[in-house]
Amino acid sequence: MKHYTRPQVLVLSGLDPSGGAGIQADIQAITSLGCHPLPVLTCLTVQDTRNVYDAEAVNPELIREQLRCLSEDVPIHAVKTGALGNAAVVDVLAEFLENYPDIPVITDPVIKAAGGGDLADDDLLSAMKKRLFPLAEMITPNGVELALLGENDNPDEAARRLIEEGCTSVLATGGHGTGVRITNTLYTYSPTPMSWNIERIGGEYHGTGCTLAAAIAAGRAQGLSPRAAISQAQNYVHRTILHALEVGRGQPVPDRGILWER
Repeated sequence: MKHYTRPQVLVLSGLDPSGGAGIQADIQAITSLGCHPLPVLTCLTVQDTRNVYDAEAVNPELIREQLRCLSEDVPIHAVKTGALGNAAVVDVLAEFLENYPDIPVITDPVIKAAGGGDLADDDLLSAMKKRLFPLAEMITPNGVELALLGENDNPDEAARRLIEEGCTSVLATGGHGTGVRITNTLYTYSPTPMSWNIERIGGEYHGTGCTLAAAIAAGRAQGLSPRAAISQAQNYVHRTILHALEVGRGQPVPDRGILWER
């Protein structure tokens, strides 16, 4: 019997019991885009479609063993990270990634839920900035996260500061803004950023940031350039929003189960 292979994406993220965001969103997006997810759970949350109420990190030594076990068995073509639980988890992840400098890493720096609940403390933020961001090919903060991480309310200044501190590229996402169009802007070492504009549909949705970053990682695992991966991911997220699901009493959830056609 013939067996098949797909590009494989290592995912480190938290568990959202509502199924709207977190590692479930990553698994669905990566699978829909034709890749195989390798999920490693980093934290457990008390969460619904409205907010995050509590979170607890997974034992970092267990994560270390999972990463070692996986790397000795399966090829990894890209990495996507989401909520990481605490600084100790970041340290374990950074130690692992340092051994694989050629694997593209897409980091969604999850700090707060849309409802305002915290998913990162100061130690975790510091660890991400010092240890993880320099190893990532791209970070994908929303407006609130970008201002906090770059310590500036001006998106251009905040992104430039992050690049000066070691980020290779920053995709500033506009899903949490207002206006008829969403603008996502890619900052690199180039003096001129690159922007994409897509139609804004309704209000905010639960899990779009996770979905976008996971979809970019899937594109990179497939061999697409960073810019092509962003374009594909945006088109995919737009389609999942067009078919959004009413799961609970809070934000609608993108329907990542749709069949994707390139």
